[in-house]
Amino acid sequence: MNRLTRFISKRTAQIVVVMVCAVAVKFYYSTASVNQLRWILAPTTFLVELVSGSRFQFESYAGYVNSDHSFIITASCAGVNFLITAFLMLAMRRLWCARSQTPSSGLHWKYIPLSAMVAFLTTLVVNTVRISTALRIRQVRFQTGWFDRNQFHRFEGIFIYFGFLLLLYVLSERMSFGDASSSGIASSSAVKTSDSRTSSNLFHRAGFPLSIYYATTLGIPLAISIYRAGTLTAEFREHSLFVLITPLLLILPLATFRYYRIHRARRNA
Repeated sequence: MNRLTRFISKRTAQIVVVMVCAVAVKFYYSTASVNQLRWILAPTTFLVELVSGSRFQFESYAGYVNSDHSFIITASCAGVNFLITAFLMLAMRRLWCARSQTPSSGLHWKYIPLSAMVAFLTTLVVNTVRISTALRIRQVRFQTGWFDRNQFHRFEGIFIYFGFLLLLYVLSERMSFGDASSSGIASSSAVKTSDSRTSSNLFHRAGFPLSIYYATTLGIPLAISIYRAGTLTAEFREHSLFVLITPLLLILPLATFRYYRIHRARRNA
């Protein structure tokens, strides 16, 4: 019982540490200037320059401005919200999977900094893709009856962010199955779990990253607004609609295609 108590206490402490880290970074980001975000904006801009061929120069308290001053990478382009979301998803998923561990196996603290490092590197990649895509779109004449340029830019950002978040989740699942098999601990059950998850519905599997994404992009801002007794602006309501709908536009076609493939394979078996 004493070992079980220590196991539960340690897991509770890890949950608290993960949540405190996420809230602390969120609070820091809410008040940080572009100068204070150079730790993530500088490597992002470097990668964007490599991919796009554009050149940017840093202007204090403004951001990274391209050579013709037609595009600027500001604090809103830092991707810190995605960084927080990816970190929470990886860390909380690890804690959720660890619930079935025996007290004797224990939990390692190293997964918290490891999750942070993976989330940071993924954020750099995602930001590079998103900003490079925005640069490419800016060079094309944009005209549609559905979106204006700003709305399409918002849709593009959400689509890329959640698409990479979903990909990161799938990769983390596969790596966990590989670790379970290589460690020799319940390898047969891990293979069965992998098979069952492979044949499961994609929409069901996407529920966890989707809930984390909604919580960080909508839940936290909404809670802050209610706490401060503020009113929701029209811009936030429009942004919330994009955040709610865009991930579903990504998941539903993939889930439909996967459902079709699974049932087709079963008919041919």
